[in-house]
Amino acid sequence: MFVLFEGVEGGGKTTQARRLYRHLRRHGVPVILVREPGGTAVGNAARKILKHKLDIEIDPITELLLFAASRAQLVSEVIRPALQEGQVVVCDRYAESTLAYQGYGRGLDLETIRTINRIATGGLHPHLIVLLDLDPEHGLRRKGSHTANDRFEREEIEFHRRVRRGYLEMAGAEPGRWMVIDASRPPTTVAKLIRQRVEASLPPAIQGSPGQGSENIDH
Repeated sequence: MFVLFEGVEGGGKTTQARRLYRHLRRHGVPVILVREPGGTAVGNAARKILKHKLDIEIDPITELLLFAASRAQLVSEVIRPALQEGQVVVCDRYAESTLAYQGYGRGLDLETIRTINRIATGGLHPHLIVLLDLDPEHGLRRKGSHTANDRFEREEIEFHRRVRRGYLEMAGAEPGRWMVIDASRPPTTVAKLIRQRVEASLPPAIQGSPGQGSENIDH
């Protein structure tokens, strides 16, 4: 099973992804936790450029292709092999982030992005997408001073509003695959809702199987 966490800045997706990962691991479910961009040597190099090299001007198309390159490596090196081994993959951002940020946020053509995403992922789609929905102003206040060191968090508020609208539009188009949660609710409540949905969706063959998880996130 492939579970994806998405949302605007400050929505708590990283926290909730890690909570789910640790919960599944405690219950003997073979699970791996990954994030985008990152998770491989290629991805980690791209992450430094895309997120934190604030002195570099990046064209939106270049930005799109860097994310795609990182994603292609993560899928081929980590995600697809883990799924083939019967593990649950918990992912912090994926192709939907590119549609939301580079498409709705930056204004790049959505069909072009979808084509590039298909190439980068080899057509691999998450079984469940958890959207932690939050008003962007609230999310950025949560982030506080950390926004100064992140390229995307420094964007104007209207950019983040477009990103949120994009997420909600995508979720509305595929309600069976998206789980939209009000991220302003208490984190423990959010975590419980996610656990219930994931556990109900797990294939019986891996529910409570013995095995160790791995956290493929570089800090």
